[in-house]
Amino acid sequence: MSKTRSPSNQPLRLFLPCLLVLACNVAPAASMKASEGAGEEGETKVYTKPSEEALKERLTELQWKVTQKDGTERPFSNEYWDNKKPGIYVDVVSGEPLFSSLEKYKSGTGWPSFWTPIEKDNIVEKTDRKFFISRTEVRSKHGDSHLGHLFDDGPEPTGLRYCMNSAAMRFIPVAVLEAEGYGEYLRLFEEE
Repeated sequence: MSKTRSPSNQPLRLFLPCLLVLACNVAPAASMKASEGAGEEGETKVYTKPSEEALKERLTELQWKVTQKDGTERPFSNEYWDNKKPGIYVDVVSGEPLFSSLEKYKSGTGWPSFWTPIEKDNIVEKTDRKFFISRTEVRSKHGDSHLGHLFDDGPEPTGLRYCMNSAAMRFIPVAVLEAEGYGEYLRLFEEE
């Protein structure tokens, strides 16, 4: 007589290891600060890409797929598509500042969209010819992370839409900008 496995505990046995991996990887990624690699006050911060080994330990599976393998996360179910809190978005790999909530807008695409970066020097645009069309890929300069794509259907004043993957970024609320090493961006949120 052959023994039959009960299918009721199979999904749980497969799901638990994934949950453990995710839990172990989210905390270290969230603790990265801009001050890593930064010099004394007044000096320019240096943003670098960690080794592949370090990234595999720190990034979630989705963050790895998006930033290192040029992946795309699902729309409307990602972390920042509907985030309305004030703050900045930095590269999850290098920590380099990319976008501000002040330039974020509701594009209806299901991904966080911005009409301009806060640091244009931290953005690299490349031609992407995957899927038999030509698009403009957006990557971070120092982390070389795939962030998303750039389109010319955005709002004024630029007419641009930086359509980004939440998994490629880390959001830093205004209240903790100083503590996280991004105090120079507080000026953006001061009322005139």
